[in-house]
Amino acid sequence: MTTDQRLDRGKQWLEQLLSLSGIATTVATQQPAEVIPPNYWLTIDREQLTPTQIEILIGTDGATIDAIQYLANASLNINQEADLQAGYTIELDGYRQQRAIALKQIADEAASKVREDGSEVVLQPMSSAERRQMHTFFDSDPSYRDLSTYSRGQEPDRRLVVTLAPSPEEQDNKE
Repeated sequence: MTTDQRLDRGKQWLEQLLSLSGIATTVATQQPAEVIPPNYWLTIDREQLTPTQIEILIGTDGATIDAIQYLANASLNINQEADLQAGYTIELDGYRQQRAIALKQIADEAASKVREDGSEVVLQPMSSAERRQMHTFFDSDPSYRDLSTYSRGQEPDRRLVVTLAPSPEEQDNKE
């Protein structure tokens, strides 16, 4: 299956879901950068929606758009071989981009607090997708190399914990 076929399949799936929900709009697509597995962005056209429809589709704290995204990923990847699977990010009204900025700010504040007093910082509960995004911030940003993260607790109260990373000497002693 080519990139275009996966992208088209995702677009068709989301447009059909919206249509079955009584929401007549279109979906724009964006191909991923070279990441494995690929992650496709499916953006719901807000111009054809009322403010109430936008609010309903995003939901409280993004719960509805997260559920739609989970369904897209589960249904579009079911029974697909691993090399044919892809990730799908559902966007509406800039929600994902705005939330990424907010999460980065939360990460920066947590990092400052951990560095200031050396104790762990436990963040508010967030979805598994947002926790993964936070782990990625901390793993991929060199300015956070002195910190580590892990998740603690059970859904729906699972939380991300930020701590000082063990020094290389402490790592050697553990092995």
